Amino acid sequence: MADRLVVGLSGGVDSSVAAALLVEQGFDVVGVTLRVWPWREPEEGSRSFGSCCSPEAVDDARAVARQLGIPYYLLNSEREFDEAVIAPFAREYAAGRTPVPCVACNRQVKFGSLLARARAWDAVAVATGHYARITRDPTTGRFLLWRGRDERKDQSDFLWPLTQDQLGAARFPVGDLTKDEVRARARALGLATAATPESQEICFIPDHDYRGFLRRRTPEAFQAGPIVDGQGRTLGRHGGLADFTVGQRRGLGLATGRSLYVTALDPRRNAVVVGPAEELEADRLWAAGLNLISQARLESPMPVEAKIRHNHAPVAAILYPPAPAGDGRILAEVRFSAPQRAVTPGQSVVLYRGDLVVGGGIIARPEGEEGLDGFDPT
Repeated sequence: MADRLVVGLSGGVDSSVAAALLVEQGFDVVGVTLRVWPWREPEEGSRSFGSCCSPEAVDDARAVARQLGIPYYLLNSEREFDEAVIAPFAREYAAGRTPVPCVACNRQVKFGSLLARARAWDAVAVATGHYARITRDPTTGRFLLWRGRDERKDQSDFLWPLTQDQLGAARFPVGDLTKDEVRARARALGLATAATPESQEICFIPDHDYRGFLRRRTPEAFQAGPIVDGQGRTLGRHGGLADFTVGQRRGLGLATGRSLYVTALDPRRNAVVVGPAEELEADRLWAAGLNLISQARLESPMPVEAKIRHNHAPVAAILYPPAPAGDGRILAEVRFSAPQRAVTPGQSVVLYRGDLVVGGGIIARPEGEEGLDGFDPT
């Protein structure tokens, strides 16, 4: 009997081709869409979702499943998605950090609750349309995560928190293909999603208006406070920490005669700290919740390439073993070969050696609250 695989169908071309490839390979494929939005657009704006999570996307996913001749299920995951992804997203912004919701979704939903359901259905793995690759080291037995073959579409930086158990039960069928090849395969198969446009938005925020979403969802994150320079001098007022992120220049409302950027967000003082461009440069960062994938532990400093945001070109760096910080947290230091601009607490730092993902963590403040920093990969 063929192994059963559950495929997460989003209504996009990547997951559709992933399912098609697995059917071609002879697996017993089950298509699933997680319903993480309310069926009707509610009056409360904080409960509305973007186009990539629309009922139309469900119709497309169902049509693909019908074309492939596989069972299809729509699972109501609205509550768990809210608890695992949306609520932490709002809390992080309120705490002056800039989170990556896809990281939490992959860790806790797609390869968390969905994987648990898949196993209850006697499935051996969950497959998605991510552009990434997994192999197994024949010597150590560890599962290894690699960049997708298409450098432009690589999504390995959203998958760094996956545990060995999760990686062992993950399948990324399009990871060895380019986006053009995926489109071509979809057209050749006549899939309903062959021409579906790319979606770059956060799935639960329509029109990219995350500040409007946060104002409705977490109004307490918009308490007025001071805008200060690096010496603590007050230069103006702001309307809420969630309106800002490190590196931001526009929207400060300051008339100082020079360009100033957000260099830090200080939730203790409810202050936005600004300074000239050179104050955005940092030669190191500290990462919390370090998850090592390529090896079980780190005993000594390791040369890596560090990526501090999705569109950031990785830079040579040294990763140091995690150690206790003065406030009791366990942090791993990453020192760059050259200063990097706008190192942002709450974002991921993903560590590579070539195409191999060494691991990753959440960029932490040198001092302060942990928030999502506290991810425990064990």
